Amino acid sequence: MRSASGCLLVLMLVVPFAAHAEQWRSGDSRTDVVELFTSEGCSSCPPADRWLSSLKDRPGLFEEFIPLAFHVDYWDYIGWKDPYASSEYSQRQRQYARDGQLSQVYTPGIVINSNEWRQWFRGKRDWQRSDEKAGKLVASLDENRIKVSYEDKGRNRLYVAYLGMGLSTEVRAGENRGKKLAHDFVVLDVTTVPGNGEWQVKLPGKPDAGQERTALAVWVSADDSQAILQAVGGYIE
Repeated sequence: MRSASGCLLVLMLVVPFAAHAEQWRSGDSRTDVVELFTSEGCSSCPPADRWLSSLKDRPGLFEEFIPLAFHVDYWDYIGWKDPYASSEYSQRQRQYARDGQLSQVYTPGIVINSNEWRQWFRGKRDWQRSDEKAGKLVASLDENRIKVSYEDKGRNRLYVAYLGMGLSTEVRAGENRGKKLAHDFVVLDVTTVPGNGEWQVKLPGKPDAGQERTALAVWVSADDSQAILQAVGGYIE
């Protein structure tokens, strides 16, 4: 027979876990993913950075759409090394070009739902929402351990990215010399894991780039393509 004190002990052990766990769940329709390929060494990029930052105040953030800022490193040689840039993010953009989803590699480059979106250069600031059925994606985070489940149990690859919000840089060289650049949704770290619709992953510690807040973006792609099938995300404490 279990005593009342034993039940209380079990309750005390379970409640803290539930209190700290965070869960994000998509609907059946695809969550729009807005990818901006940008660089602090590119004089054309600050307006696109400001537009992406403005999305943090738009209704539906992390539920209907998720912005991602991938800082590329191929402009570092012209005078300013972007502190958020990675060769992996440059490679991601090049892969979109190789796959025919991007006409060429350039900055600022905007990809929405894994397809090039050039309307931004024509003054458009809104995109056509996807109504494609993509299946449900669920992610549960407890400290640095994440559990993810996706309805499509095919051969997929999981991506989990830490995003930095409220970042800024005083640029001292290059095309943006003398400017203070502000950034949000900056991809600071990406963990990728293959699988079949179910994952349990221990993530690296939250990066400290001086951000005001941190968010997490979770998405799934087919194993043979980086095109995003479904995504979820949200702020973390």
